[in-house]
Amino acid sequence: MTSQHRLTADIGSDQYRILKETDLRNYLSGLAGIAGRLGGSPANWTISEVGDGNLNLVFIIKGANGGIAVKQALPYVRLVGESWPLPLSRSHYEYLALTHQARLAPGLVPVVLHHNEALALVVMELLEPHIIMRKGLVAGTIYPRFVEDITTFLARTLFFSSDLAVPAAEKKEGIAAFAGNHALCKITEDLIFTDPYRVAEQNRWTSPWLDATAAAFREDLEAHVAISRLKLKFLGRAGRTDPR
Repeated sequence: MTSQHRLTADIGSDQYRILKETDLRNYLSGLAGIAGRLGGSPANWTISEVGDGNLNLVFIIKGANGGIAVKQALPYVRLVGESWPLPLSRSHYEYLALTHQARLAPGLVPVVLHHNEALALVVMELLEPHIIMRKGLVAGTIYPRFVEDITTFLARTLFFSSDLAVPAAEKKEGIAAFAGNHALCKITEDLIFTDPYRVAEQNRWTSPWLDATAAAFREDLEAHVAISRLKLKFLGRAGRTDPR
């Protein structure tokens, strides 16, 4: 990894605030490595907020020399608002996951350029001209390297973080490092393995046309047993994480 790609971590150096364009421009201009990567005057950088997910702010910043992607966690589910709070620590777990995966499967995850835990912010390499893969699949795009890349990524990250490759003490330390990421795990536990099969506040369906279908899900005891087994398996797999 070149010096340009070395990780930096400013922990506790700022008070959390949701960064607007001016704040972000000023913050990045104070990071010599990032400012140099972008090039030109900070006043001429273009900053676009492009996040279309449920949780975070995502910015693309471009300068005379190149671009970067910046991701900042919000203290709530973006799609819902402040009524559904989420811990900012999920950004730190994402940073840990990305840097861990980069060591095990180099070249198959974005390079992390900067991390600020207090701001819940990660700066990473801009993958351009790539687009979100589901959009490409919907458009019929063929990805000839996808099978090779995804299988290599899975094989290396799963094997080299497993008991087959890692001493027991190191494995337990790794599990402990991610153990606090329970809020995002709970989203999967509730929205995938629990709520669809009962009356729950977050459930939505086209009523009255799908009322019978929704009721069938709630009344299917065999499905409940099978899903409960899957949920137990999910709960019992130590070290799982969903950084988002």
